[in-house]
This record gives sequence, C-alpha cells and structure tokens, in this order.
Amino acid sequence: MSKANAQAVVIQPLFQPHTRKVVELAGKHHLALMSSYRDTTQAGGLISYSADHETYFQRAAIYVDKILKGAKPGDLPIEQPNKFELVINLKTAKALGLTIPPSLLLRADQVIE
Repeated sequence: MSKANAQAVVIQPLFQPHTRKVVELAGKHHLALMSSYRDTTQAGGLISYSADHETYFQRAAIYVDKILKGAKPGDLPIEQPNKFELVINLKTAKALGLTIPPSLLLRADQVIE
C-alpha cells in the first residue's frame, strides 16, 4: 500500500484477531484505518462504523432460543440492524494531520481523545 501511495485502508472482520498488528502497521505507514469494529478504533484506528454488535448478538441469541424451542428457521422473519455506532479516534486523527468536521463529531457515539 505504501508503494501505491495509499492514504487509507478499510479492514474486514477477517483481520480482527490481528487488530493490534494492523493498527501498528497503519500508524507506521501513516494510513487512516477504518473498521467495522469499535475495538480497532480504541486500539488506534481512525474510525469505525457498523451495526451495534452487542444488539446484533442479542438478537441472534433470541433466534437461537426460538429454534431450540421448535421454530423452523425458514419461518422466522429476516431482521436487519436498526442501531449503528460511529466511533472516532481524535488522537489518531491528530497524528495523521486530519481534521474531523464538527458535524461528524456530533454524530459519533464515542469520540476518543
């Protein structure tokens, strides 16, 4: 990515077990790092935006309970996330020389300073 003059990278959940290393490499190469997991931003990534994983897993548990009680999976309605969270790391933004617009900061669920 450095050779291609990349300025940012978005990582997928596949990299989640390697969060610290990915954050370290992004910082070393001055790449803005975005993820769908809050802990990536808490570890030093720039921003994360995704469905609220806690709510998502709670809903999955309810479905498992229904299935274990005899419900047919095909009869259960499909649900989509209705709660999303935005986390911004201002410390990382400053290190990258980025200014986060106030309008985006106001929308954030968590701002790490």
